[in-house]
Amino acid sequence: MQKVPMLECTYKKLSKELEELKTIERPRIAKIIDEARELGDLKENAEYHAAKERQGLMEARINELTDILARAQVIDPSKLPHERVSFGSTVVLIDQETDEEITYTIVGTQESNPSKGLISIESPLAKALLGKEEGDEVEIKLPSGLKRFDIEEIKFVPIECE
Repeated sequence: MQKVPMLECTYKKLSKELEELKTIERPRIAKIIDEARELGDLKENAEYHAAKERQGLMEARINELTDILARAQVIDPSKLPHERVSFGSTVVLIDQETDEEITYTIVGTQESNPSKGLISIESPLAKALLGKEEGDEVEIKLPSGLKRFDIEEIKFVPIECE
């Protein structure tokens, strides 16, 4: 079973969502299905079919969350050394071609948000960066072609949870 690294706040958020689905949403949808069933002919009962579809989607999400939480490995990046790139490291890169400075923080797949500079530990870039040190060069094959970056800085910056 492959562990899924994540922040404690993400673990709590997913646990809360799972609990709400099981204790609030599941009984609510079951009630809607029962009420729709009482209306008679199920073949032409749009409310019944919509509720059954919602129930299927909800059960799939419950299964997904149960799996993720069972495999969760809660990590506090503030307690990790950041001399080398690891989970929770904020990495400042310099694009060798353009001299552009790019900053990414390596997080779990559940926290990933590239537009905010949060990249999944499973992403090709993060995999290429893991274990590297300041001053190292990293080469990554991207859809746009081969890119080379210099690692300018590795540091820990507290990660805001949503």
